[in-house]
Amino acid sequence: MTAASGAGGTGSAADGGVAFAQKLLTLLDEGSFSTSYKYALLLALIDCCTEYAGADGLAPTSVTTRQLATKVLELYWQQSVPFEADALLRQSGSGQAEIVTLVSRYRSGRRLDPLAPLGRCRADNPDGVGRLTAEIEWKLVEMPLPRLQRFGGRHDEFIYRIGWDETVRRSHWRDAATFPNIVLFVDGAAENLLRFAPLLRPLIKRQWAAMVAKCNRLATYELEAFLFGQERVDLTPVRGPLRDLQDGECFYCADRLTGAVDVDHFLPWARYPDNGMHNLVAAHRRCNNSKRDFLAAAAHVARWAGRLSPTSTAGGDLGAIARDLRWESHPQRTLATARALYLRLPPDAKLWNAPKDFVDADLRALAAALH
Repeated sequence: MTAASGAGGTGSAADGGVAFAQKLLTLLDEGSFSTSYKYALLLALIDCCTEYAGADGLAPTSVTTRQLATKVLELYWQQSVPFEADALLRQSGSGQAEIVTLVSRYRSGRRLDPLAPLGRCRADNPDGVGRLTAEIEWKLVEMPLPRLQRFGGRHDEFIYRIGWDETVRRSHWRDAATFPNIVLFVDGAAENLLRFAPLLRPLIKRQWAAMVAKCNRLATYELEAFLFGQERVDLTPVRGPLRDLQDGECFYCADRLTGAVDVDHFLPWARYPDNGMHNLVAAHRRCNNSKRDFLAAAAHVARWAGRLSPTSTAGGDLGAIARDLRWESHPQRTLATARALYLRLPPDAKLWNAPKDFVDADLRALAAALH
């Protein structure tokens, strides 16, 4: 089943958002986190709200357990290789988290290089990745989904409702005809997850890294880049094809690409982690270093959005590059993410246009570009 698109409810404006944020912060402070699963689930919920936003940029009303499992696999993929001395990082206070073991076992069975991207494995071994995703889905159904919203000695369904509890049996979950695999957002929750995502994402990652550091008796600063860093995926294979696609010009300033060429995440990695082919552009190092984690101005968005359509020349070429390199490619998901990020900007938001040049967000132009 797919996520229902459309308004997930905007709550009761500011007061509802503040109340939601307070509950979520309380959950992070007081909730029972014996493994890293709840952090992964929270990030997966935010990611799914972003990816399955509607054409109007509004959050979905629901997601499926399989969609969440897909995101959780992406989160744990780069964490299931040895950190140092051939040892996996423990992600549980009482041993290893089972999802980490599942992913590590899959990687070992396929004899994968530590930097092997998940997208390539999906292309090369779709059935195996599908089975791995199903196992992760069951772990989410069994453990964190029924338990995430329990804190302060009670259960508070302020994010979502589900049609089962922690007594669920695997046999029931396997019966696709009767198992209710929908995670239904309560009124306003999905919109609030998107609204607070720029604050929640780094906070959740920091707490996740702190928990893993404690389990492994390591310093937190050593772990965050390892657990979540974009440098874990080698972008070298796409550099040349992207430069050729752009006729040797920087995507942002249109000057000739000479010397060092950077591959930039158009939608910044810090805002949303997307290594998909359609989110990558070739740029001058100066432009890339200046843009950093800022959202680009409307003129850049309009040109970039034109590359997302599979019927456009650039879109078709990007799809072909992705197929040739067995690279991750999901233009509609990337477009939905852009809508979720841009279509809720305030009118006074400042967007990056060029080095040392920021402009006001042109909301009409952004809506037209991302229609």
